[in-house]
Amino acid sequence: MKRRLILPILVSLMFSPMAKAQQTGEWNGKRCAVVLTYDDALDVHLDNVIPALDSLGLKGTFYVVGNAPALNDRLPEWREAAREGHELGNHSLNHPCDGQLEGRSWVSAENDLSRYSVARAVNEIKVMNTLLKAIDGKTERSFAFPCGDKMIDTVAFYDFLKDDFAGARGVVPALQTINQVNLDDIRAYPIIGHSAEYMIDLVKQAEESGSLLVFLFHGVGGGHDLNVSLEAHRALIRYLHDNECDIWVAPMVDVAGYIRRQTSESE
Repeated sequence: MKRRLILPILVSLMFSPMAKAQQTGEWNGKRCAVVLTYDDALDVHLDNVIPALDSLGLKGTFYVVGNAPALNDRLPEWREAAREGHELGNHSLNHPCDGQLEGRSWVSAENDLSRYSVARAVNEIKVMNTLLKAIDGKTERSFAFPCGDKMIDTVAFYDFLKDDFAGARGVVPALQTINQVNLDDIRAYPIIGHSAEYMIDLVKQAEESGSLLVFLFHGVGGGHDLNVSLEAHRALIRYLHDNECDIWVAPMVDVAGYIRRQTSESE
């Protein structure tokens, strides 16, 4: 009789959320990893995003541009964000994009990546690392390609920067298992007016497939043409918080470092 009672209990425990996390805990003991990234160092990141993340104990990566007004005007707040565990990632000094591509008429001649030399692009990114170190005191961080552009003519400029970063985030969306991630071009989902349901469904897909999911935000509740509503963003991070037993939410520098260690150990 006792054995009949024990068996259903054991089955229930085996399929509980915590047991699933332990069985498929490839991501720091969790079922999947989610990285919240925010581009361009906007006022709304300080006003809307960081307080919301901090209220739930979540940490994100903020890809900072050196010439961003909100960086110069609010430097102590960015320093405080770094002290609280958020990553200040490198998004270049001047955010150059390839003005020769379709739909890039807005790119100025001064910030046209197609007019850069490789040396200039590399040097500006290295200078940005120095600036960020002066702000947060850290020597390890990740990079995000401005506009997702990786080439100057036929040269991949990041090839000269691989030793300077834990990893580099791109703009092409995909869910990837730990062995599929290319740390030189980490996939990410740009969020532009998407609903909470869409974003939460992506998280559920990542949980089911044991994948890395990276969100790419610009404006949150305004501040940029590429925007997501405060309500949708709030619902997403609430879901992440409420399911933290299954989901590892961490800055990109931490997740990229973890991937590098795990994959090197398995080789």
